[in-house]
Amino acid sequence: MLIPVILSGGSGTRLWPVSREGHPKPFMKMADGQSLLCKTYQRAASVAEGGHVFTVTNRDYYFTSKDELARAGIGEAVQAHFLLEPFGRNTAAAVAMAALHIRDAFGPSACLLVLPADHLVRDHSAFVRAVADARTLAGQGLMVTFGIVPNAPETGFGYIEAGGDLAAGKTVNRFVEKPDSDIAKQYLAAGNYFWNAGMFCFAAGTVLDQMARHAPDVFEAARACWDTMNASGQPHAAMQEIPQDDFKRFPDISIDYALMERSADIAVVPVDMGWSDIGSWNAVSQLVDGDADNNRSTGETIFCNSRNVYVHNEDRLVATVGIENLIVIDTADALLIVHPDKVQDVRKVVDRLKQQNHDAYRLHRTVVRPWGTYTVLEEGSRFKIKRIEVKPGASLSLQMHHHRSEHWIVVSGMAKVVNGDKEMLVGANESTYIPAGCAHRLENPGILNLVMIEVQSGEYLGEDDIVRLLDQYGRCQ
Repeated sequence: MLIPVILSGGSGTRLWPVSREGHPKPFMKMADGQSLLCKTYQRAASVAEGGHVFTVTNRDYYFTSKDELARAGIGEAVQAHFLLEPFGRNTAAAVAMAALHIRDAFGPSACLLVLPADHLVRDHSAFVRAVADARTLAGQGLMVTFGIVPNAPETGFGYIEAGGDLAAGKTVNRFVEKPDSDIAKQYLAAGNYFWNAGMFCFAAGTVLDQMARHAPDVFEAARACWDTMNASGQPHAAMQEIPQDDFKRFPDISIDYALMERSADIAVVPVDMGWSDIGSWNAVSQLVDGDADNNRSTGETIFCNSRNVYVHNEDRLVATVGIENLIVIDTADALLIVHPDKVQDVRKVVDRLKQQNHDAYRLHRTVVRPWGTYTVLEEGSRFKIKRIEVKPGASLSLQMHHHRSEHWIVVSGMAKVVNGDKEMLVGANESTYIPAGCAHRLENPGILNLVMIEVQSGEYLGEDDIVRLLDQYGRCQ
């Protein structure tokens, strides 16, 4: 049995302002409207044996991940499992927890196909062939990595030096850190160096035995977590939260450093599958066809006397006049202008925003919630105006606020409202007022999306002024 394990998380700081901490790179939509995670689910489902797909992600991304799984259109073909981390601990912890889950549920010979959620693969047939080769080698007790055939002396990737031929791949001589330009050119000319894609395939029993030997601190932390989860009585439920206290024991280390670089039982499958890690705005720009002046854009854009310009715009027209060699990223609440040679430095902007505790490193103006979305339309002293959209059958928590009152106006759909001790239906062009300190809840009982405008008024309007009393999504303290 081959079981894809999708590792989904990270902050994607090099792709700010589209990727943010609350809505990171895996949820970033490509030009065709699909997110990277959605594409990964589709890719995983195409090779899953037995129909099981695992996702290891942060608990804050659970509902958004489920939404992307639904958009992938594979719900009837796969049985989804989620392992939810309380915080990030790198890939060794994620792989160890998935391996324990899969070993106990499906046996030690079940194979994990570890896939990052934020990569792009354009040659699906080549991907399927490479997975089949990796599956063969994993069945022989080897731990398999995928080596991308390089097409340039790239300095932003680690490399794998391949050795002799195997039946379905090659032996691995060594893993190499990101090289400088001259060494990268030597690797490219040698012909036996491949980019490390961060994709792996191994039997659950094999990887756990190797961890116990080469990374005992990772293995013992995983076993402690799994013992606690087993004691809960539902160790194989479709959604499992990893206990926070036990998870703290994991070292913050990648599967590459913890295991792949220490073991002798490693193989690599070289593959040219149109792979990209979408690691910078340069990589994103190359996904779009250019015009005669090599200008590219993903929205409504006018280029006048401009060359080598990439524009990503979402909601409004962007025009460029007399510029060249620039990248322009325009979102609802932030604008990034960067030279293509400096795209790796975008993370410095995020660092600065964190130092200032600015919301723009964390959230978009439109924020995704389990029940739908809200968009901040305008805010000022003592007021904030939001557009709220609630999915059919979804409900916000029963909550109250200490410092603000709210006025709800329904734009479309039907709202079921709890306002203190009253329960009412509020239709389009109708409204209700909720004073501060009053328990309230908003629900969409219909089959169409509910859209409403919320006007907040008060001395403090922060999102942390929410006291949840009841919540179907488990967010009550």
